[in-house]
Amino acid sequence: MRAALADDLSEDYDAGIPKENVLITAGSNQAFCLTASALAERGDEVILTAPFYFNHDMWIRLDGLRPVHVDTSPVTGQVTVEDIAGKVTPKTRMIVLTTPGNPTGVTASPDVMDELADLARARDLVLVLDETYRTFRAHPGPAHRLFQRPDWPEFFVSLQSFSKDFAIPGYRVGAVIGMPLLLDEVMKLMDCVAICAPRIGQEAALDGLRSAGEWRRQKAAEVAHKHERFRFAMSGSPGGFDLQLSGGFYGWVRHPESTSRTDAVVRRLAGELGVLAISGEVFTPTDRGYIRVSFANLELDEIDELARRLARY
Repeated sequence: MRAALADDLSEDYDAGIPKENVLITAGSNQAFCLTASALAERGDEVILTAPFYFNHDMWIRLDGLRPVHVDTSPVTGQVTVEDIAGKVTPKTRMIVLTTPGNPTGVTASPDVMDELADLARARDLVLVLDETYRTFRAHPGPAHRLFQRPDWPEFFVSLQSFSKDFAIPGYRVGAVIGMPLLLDEVMKLMDCVAICAPRIGQEAALDGLRSAGEWRRQKAAEVAHKHERFRFAMSGSPGGFDLQLSGGFYGWVRHPESTSRTDAVVRRLAGELGVLAISGEVFTPTDRGYIRVSFANLELDEIDELARRLARY
């Protein structure tokens, strides 16, 4: 399993990644939690780009760490190294970025990731990329060039998932890609919570790595087509819902209410219009008037129906 994933990553990133740098975990969420616990101690700081994946923020707080939020651009969804650098203190241990994003769907620029890696290297930090949606990124080339650096394990960790790639979310299989010394510490922690990823999930993921490459590419193309249909359906801001950013599986949408809390908007969408979305306030430090919409599991006609229902808001 480790060798198969190392080969898959090496091909995808045009780099040589040995299996010794791969640890299989019980899902990508576990990969993040245990990596954070191995890299930081209570009272340390972790820089999170916002909007952030809410489980990351929750775990950091539960583990006694302090999240430091840095906003991405509301127009491009990208973050600048200057904004990140301005938040680094002697207590900072990690910079965490999800790409493609959850909830925004935005694929981080390889140039930005190069700059963040340089910052991490210079300031003795670790850049942690959650790459759960890497197969569904916006550009066809390698997601980044970091694995091509000979010293990458000293400052870079990649978190991988099989849930989206092979449609096995309930089987809980993910991975940490990092230096063997870090993986040793993560394994100690994993032995206290899940021991290892479920065997049936590992078998499914291994079979996917060996034989589902074409299916994986077809699914990525299918989701990209749905994304274009979603962008078109939302282009007229139906019901005042304005699509700000999108990609991967998700759309980051500003709702039309200026006085109502976002959770009230989400409740009305579900109760009156049959539209299920997630309140954006779980992805940001404060309620900023956004909802997250997932289009990846909708049929094309359902995407059109979504726009019609929003128009009745």
